[in-house]
Amino acid sequence: MNLKIDKMKEQEATLARPVRHCGIFAKLLFGGMDFIHGKKLTYPKIRLLELLARIPYQAWEVRQYRRLNCKYEKDSVVGEAKDIIQWGRAAQDNEFWHLEVIGEKIRQDGVKLKWFRDRFLPPIAAFSYNLFSRFLAWVNIQAAFKLNADFEDHAEHEYFTFVQQNPELENQPINAEVVTKYGDFNNWADVFRRIALDERDHMNNSLLRCGRAKEVVKYLQEK
Repeated sequence: MNLKIDKMKEQEATLARPVRHCGIFAKLLFGGMDFIHGKKLTYPKIRLLELLARIPYQAWEVRQYRRLNCKYEKDSVVGEAKDIIQWGRAAQDNEFWHLEVIGEKIRQDGVKLKWFRDRFLPPIAAFSYNLFSRFLAWVNIQAAFKLNADFEDHAEHEYFTFVQQNPELENQPINAEVVTKYGDFNNWADVFRRIALDERDHMNNSLLRCGRAKEVVKYLQEK
């Protein structure tokens, strides 16, 4: 995307925009995260968010390789499967960068992770979500895309809310290679704003693939 993005204005626009009307699976997912961490946004909570974020893309990749194995003679299927795999891998890499950034910020700030809540429960949550994501991708890939759109919209709102609730981020300079190798940022607030917009991009791609192009959220410069 070659737009000159005003991340501050995009933040304001997102926080003024209602969250998507979610289905029951998304509500259960978000409720589970609130049950583990509470309503308050913290670094451990958004860390859990990123631990889960890559899982659907991995599930879709597995399904598409199965399609390639079974229908390799059908050009339309092969083209679609390869496209989803390519998109999913790029999204996975991006989500992993988010996780690295959160981990670095936790380290720099000396945030103490609790053994049960932050070490023991997340792998269990990830394992359960992985099983469900693979099942949903196999049964109804369109529903899987829709659920991911709900998840990514939730993530976008969470990150922008986190920045709003932590104004001190505006004055915290960047001193982490994992961040600077991705781009130039003025402060940590800008980093989290960029992550929020990445989540919007993931949501929009998911919406396009489940036939909901009218629900895509445009950048202000596109309107």
